Amino acid sequence: MKASMRRLLFVLALAFGPNGFCWQGVEPVSGRHIAPVMGAAGADWLDRPERAGEEQPDKALDALGLKPGMTVAAIGAGTGYMTLRIARRIAPSGRVYGVDIQPEMIRRLEANAARAGLSNIEPVLGVAGNPKLPADAIDLALMVDVYHELSAPQAMLGALRVALKPNGRLVLLEYRKEDPSIPIRPDHEMTVAQAKLEVEAEGYTLSRVIEILPRQHILVFVESRCGAVVWMRPIHYRPFRLSVPQ
Repeated sequence: MKASMRRLLFVLALAFGPNGFCWQGVEPVSGRHIAPVMGAAGADWLDRPERAGEEQPDKALDALGLKPGMTVAAIGAGTGYMTLRIARRIAPSGRVYGVDIQPEMIRRLEANAARAGLSNIEPVLGVAGNPKLPADAIDLALMVDVYHELSAPQAMLGALRVALKPNGRLVLLEYRKEDPSIPIRPDHEMTVAQAKLEVEAEGYTLSRVIEILPRQHILVFVESRCGAVVWMRPIHYRPFRLSVPQ
């Protein structure tokens, strides 16, 4: 499929869910307009060849220090673009839960995992606000360009706190709203300040902001505790600074 057609499908998928337009409402803490969920019609955009260069997913996973034996949850797993990469890194004894709320995405994830010969992926059909994960089981919960689409963000964040181990991490990758040159719709971008405000309201602390990717923030949250934000600076990008109480 040509790149121009993939972009067109993506734009349509942002505006229309599998059953038509999907209005998501407003996030109650920040007042942010919640972006429409990508439907299965736009799934090819997730696996576009250009994505490796545009987002550098392996560089993101390198920064998160994945190790064999870890238990990871990929929230909004889609077709498994990131889930398959995670599964290879934590094999043979690690497990990754690939969570999505769309049955068609789960079917595609299962097919892609089978084709790749990966047996340590467990697809999970969740619902809005509930990833259906076991309690105290997850070392790392990862959302890649997903959090801004959550229709019930507060419920999901609460459910993930239950699923995370005591030292577990919640990681969001989000397109930088601070950078107007990034080519994506504004409702599919977030600032560090927006994410911090919304996620910390649900019992987390922003512990690291990693700015090494071309277009996305890597935002690492832990269960609330005292501490400062640690910044890893990119070469060509000047990140937004936060003042965090000590």
